Amino acid sequence: MTMASSGTLATTCCVVGGGPAGMVLGLLLARAGIDVVVLEKHADFLRDFRGDTIHPSTLEVMDELGLLDDLLKLPHNKVSRLGVQVGDTSINFADFTWLPPRHAFIALMPQWDFLDFLADEARKYPNFKLIMQANVTDLVEERGRVVGVRATTPEGPLEVRAKLTVGCDGRKSTVRAKAGLEVEDIGAPIDVFWMRVSRRPDDPPSGGRLNAGSFFAMLDRGDYFQLAYVIPKDTAEKLREQGLPAFREIIAKALPFLADRVDELKTWDDVKLLTVSIDRLRTWYRPGLLCIGDAAHAMSPIGGVGINLAIQDAVAAANILWKPLKDGTLSTFDLAKVQHRRTFPTRVTQRLQVLAQNRIVQPVLSSNQPLQAPRAVSLFNRLPFLQRIPARIVGVGVRPEHVKSPAAPRPT
Repeated sequence: MTMASSGTLATTCCVVGGGPAGMVLGLLLARAGIDVVVLEKHADFLRDFRGDTIHPSTLEVMDELGLLDDLLKLPHNKVSRLGVQVGDTSINFADFTWLPPRHAFIALMPQWDFLDFLADEARKYPNFKLIMQANVTDLVEERGRVVGVRATTPEGPLEVRAKLTVGCDGRKSTVRAKAGLEVEDIGAPIDVFWMRVSRRPDDPPSGGRLNAGSFFAMLDRGDYFQLAYVIPKDTAEKLREQGLPAFREIIAKALPFLADRVDELKTWDDVKLLTVSIDRLRTWYRPGLLCIGDAAHAMSPIGGVGINLAIQDAVAAANILWKPLKDGTLSTFDLAKVQHRRTFPTRVTQRLQVLAQNRIVQPVLSSNQPLQAPRAVSLFNRLPFLQRIPARIVGVGVRPEHVKSPAAPRPT
């Protein structure tokens, strides 16, 4: 990469967004010998209530890169089995232990630690550059082709010229908006409140709690729970109007073991709202431009699979694009191959999320009667091998990707 002039940078690939998809793609391309610049609009990766789950499919990618052992030296918790309580019945829902032993769990790790780890690994390659506080505001186009982006930085305006620009800037992507790419809104009838409450050693493990009118998910983060409270779409303001004491009472009623700790939620600033959407681009690319991850397909938080699907996109994109980027032969057809490769897993995953919303979540939230576990769900306890099915869907996903992009020699 070169500084063409003051405030202008030239590179082979410009990745917009330093989330999981952007950082994995940047690492893989740099590892393959491609000049790559990643632009991240924030000063650091410290945002709470981001997806903090690293699923078996991602652990396998890290293993293929020879990074898994170092990654797991970072503080994390392991979830080998997932359960859900429906009314008074506990269901063993997913068993990851049948997967290959090195990937037979979900790692709960703060996403900022994971992103810092990826950034540190990528910086070991001289052809990688991460620019923080670079807020992309527009695309640079010439003769109908995207040839880079314009961004604002603390040092002033920055223009990055690139043979390929990849939008990895999330569900509110500036890149896809500026590119005029058409979004298909599939719809999500839910939103989610995220919060944290302290955890004690004798508390239940990670899992879900479903009862009349309430749906909670609990993630064991060691000394605290990360709680997700699923609510009907557009009801957040009504809940806020009822006041924080009433909100605390909802949690205490649904999760009685936390009743003496709900006062830890001091203000509404301690309760973050995730507005849920499920959508996807009809076309993920234009000449010189590709979108992946949430910029190409926003996912529901159901199953926590969105981050891992985005990482799979990044692996597929690197597998397909590294060589034409290196040879200077990149074409729009190469970008179409990425979408073709990733469309099937995206559609299937979103379809499963919609089914879960319509068949499970909405009936639970609209019920005012005590819930009983359906007989079919109870089979998971009596026939443990059935627990492999959701473990496969949640942990590995549909048509997982494997690293095929090469590792260029590092300079000594």
